[in-house]
Amino acid sequence: MKDFAYQRAASSEAAIHAGNARGAKFLAGGTNLVDLMKYRVESPAALVDINHLDLTQITPDQDGVRIGAMVRNSDLANHALIRQSYPLLSQALLSGASPQLRNMASTGGNLLQRTRCYYFTDVSFPACNKREPGSGCAAVKGYNRIHAILGQTDKGSTSGETCIATHPSDMCVAMAALDAKVEVEGAKGKRTISFADFHKLPGSTPWIETALHPGELIVGVTLPAAKYAKNSYYLKARDRNSYAFALISVAAGLELEGGNIKSAGLALGGVALKPWRMPEAEHVLVGKPATPENFARAADILLKDAKTYEHNAFKVEMARRGVVRALTLATQGAPEGANA
Repeated sequence: MKDFAYQRAASSEAAIHAGNARGAKFLAGGTNLVDLMKYRVESPAALVDINHLDLTQITPDQDGVRIGAMVRNSDLANHALIRQSYPLLSQALLSGASPQLRNMASTGGNLLQRTRCYYFTDVSFPACNKREPGSGCAAVKGYNRIHAILGQTDKGSTSGETCIATHPSDMCVAMAALDAKVEVEGAKGKRTISFADFHKLPGSTPWIETALHPGELIVGVTLPAAKYAKNSYYLKARDRNSYAFALISVAAGLELEGGNIKSAGLALGGVALKPWRMPEAEHVLVGKPATPENFARAADILLKDAKTYEHNAFKVEMARRGVVRALTLATQGAPEGANA
C-alpha cells in the first residue's frame, strides 16, 4: 500500500471540497476500497473519511423512502420499514457478503463497488483496460467463468469487448428492480440520477464505471412507493451458500391483481458490468397471467443479446431458469430474507 493523506470530513460541504482534490477518494466502510489499496489496484493520494457525516437516516415519506448514504447494509436489511415494504431489498442485502462486512459496508459504498474480475484485482496481469486503458482485456481469452454475458459492447461500437467483468453488488440488483434514484452533491450543486443511468457499461471507456462527476458525493438513495411488498423474491446462484458472489442473481417483484400482473420489476445480477434491467421484459408481463410460460418470455427478452465465452456459456440457461424460478417464487410471497 502506498502512502496517502487522511482527512476526516465534518460536513458534506467539507467532504466535497476535499474530494475535489486530485487523487482524492471518499472513505466510507472501506470494505472494497481498502482491499484494492492493499492489492495496489487503487492508490489514492488522499482519503476523505465521511463516516461522521449525518447521512444515516432511513426516512419514509408519501413518495416512498429515502436512505442515507451512510446507512450500513445490516441496518438497512433489518430495518422494520424495509423488511415490511421493500423485502426484496432486505433479501438481497442479507444474501451478500458476511455479517461482519454488512456491519461496515454503507449504502453509498455498495453502489461504488469496483468490478468483479480476477484479472482486474491482480496487478501481475498487465492486460486490464480498467487499470491500464488501452492494454486490453485478459479475461476475453482467459478463464472467464464468472464474467459477463450481456452489455460487453455498445451496439454500433467498433471498440470490441473492452471489458467483460461483472458488477458484484446484490443490493444494486434489487435497487434496479425497485427503480431507485441516487442523490448526489458536488461543487456545482445537487442532482438526482436514475438508477438505470448510474452505472455505466464498458463501451470504449471501461474505466468510467458510474455517472458521478469528479468530487461528487453520494448522499442518499430514494425508493418509490412500495408496489412489491407482498410478492417479491431475490434468487442468488453461487458456488457456495454464503460469502460468495453471484454467478447469476435475479431480483423479481410483482404487483398482482386477480391473478394477472399489474406491474413488474425485474433485474439480473452477475451477468454484466451493471445490474441488467430491460423495461420491455417487464412490459411483456403486464396484463398477463402469472404463469411460467409468461415468465419464460420475459427471460428470453432479458437474455436476447447474450454473448458467451469459453467458460461461461452455462450462465445463459442458468439465468433463464433463474428468472422463471424467481418470478414463480415471487407469486408465492416468499418470506423475508429468503434466497437460493
